Amino acid sequence: MRDWLDNHKNDEVRTQMYYAKKGIITPDMEYVAKIEKLDVELVRSEIARGRLIIPANVNHRNLVPMAIGIASMCKINANIGSSALASDINGEIEKVDVCLKYGADTIMDLSTGGDLDAIREAVISHSSVPVGTVPIYQIIHDCGNDINNLTIEAMLKTLEKQAQQGVSYFTIHAGFLLQFMPHVAKRKMGIVSRGGSLMASWMMHYHKENPFYEAYDDILDICRKYDVSLSLGDSLRPGCLADASDEAQLSELKILGELTLRAWEKDVQVMIEGPGHVPLNQVERNMKIEREYCHEAPFYILGPLTTDIAAGYDHISSAIGAAVGGWHGASMLCYVTPKEHLGLPNAKDVREGIIAYKIAAHSADIARGRKDARVRDDEMSDARYGFDWNRQFELCLDPDRAREYHDETLPQDVFKEAEFCSMCGPKFCSYKITQQIVEAHPVTMGSK
Repeated sequence: MRDWLDNHKNDEVRTQMYYAKKGIITPDMEYVAKIEKLDVELVRSEIARGRLIIPANVNHRNLVPMAIGIASMCKINANIGSSALASDINGEIEKVDVCLKYGADTIMDLSTGGDLDAIREAVISHSSVPVGTVPIYQIIHDCGNDINNLTIEAMLKTLEKQAQQGVSYFTIHAGFLLQFMPHVAKRKMGIVSRGGSLMASWMMHYHKENPFYEAYDDILDICRKYDVSLSLGDSLRPGCLADASDEAQLSELKILGELTLRAWEKDVQVMIEGPGHVPLNQVERNMKIEREYCHEAPFYILGPLTTDIAAGYDHISSAIGAAVGGWHGASMLCYVTPKEHLGLPNAKDVREGIIAYKIAAHSADIARGRKDARVRDDEMSDARYGFDWNRQFELCLDPDRAREYHDETLPQDVFKEAEFCSMCGPKFCSYKITQQIVEAHPVTMGSK
């Protein structure tokens, strides 16, 4: 699909934004326009403007292009990755398979343990969707797990290596400045971002500015060479409701807006990462502030979680906030699994997180009135009213789970034709009763 890149291998810059600004419509843009049911010129102009990105590293050749932006459908990301306590390439590939089966739009490899290069290479080669990373994890790993050994040279070397492997977007924590440390001291939970806490440790040890901020222009040069999009990380995202929308969070967000403009000057695509833990009544305001501060760059939000007491069910508490965030303008939702705050998710947890967020993203698309967003829902209504069980399974976000639950009590094939389920039985099905009333009283009911 991406053979067109061979004809542009000598271009000095090969980012989608570069071509869009030149008025060139790439095959990736054409594909996205077709899938999203958008005019291809709109796709090009939105990329040129910075409101839409196609994260697609030139070295990820088996990638199927997708778009993240306010003009496109709301997307979801699924996080996978090993840890120092659990590292298995086959386990990560199993997670990738689950992500692809259940509809994750992008995958982030957040591995911190094991052979990080080998895991990343396997994930990228196995994935047809864009793969993102948080490079600071490998940078620290390569520095002997001592943040104080970090140097800008080592940092840039790691970024280049990951870009060469085919990583389509980097989360970098460049907006967290040394001057914001006093804001952190006022918080209930301080810094909950792993990358943010590492940057804080380095800055306080050397009492120097954030190295990602200092080397930002060099990072942009790497990104524009391989078309790596930047996901500007929220180091100071709130980790509890008490810290939501505070001075620390919003101070960083303003810097991310400045970094966005600098990236666009070099034709590098950008999205902004967002909170965190946010009370439901503050979600809409957070979406509006990001658009204002960050010049309408796509907003990529984690949750947000709308309560702090749902441990074991945080895929639900966060999906509530994610749906509202998507409704009010977030372009991509980073999933949360039931293991959030508790442990490393397995393949089963990945499935649960993806489905919760597919529900949130689809609900957001319906709320925003996106073209044809409700077609599948209306088809499901017809299938339910017509007792077409197999069609109902097909239309579900998780057909396997729907069929499994139905078949727990009525497993025989004959019940796939039944005009009832095990909840109401054959005598108390409201659909059937309604149909009988319409048939018996066609004039009264307005039926012909």
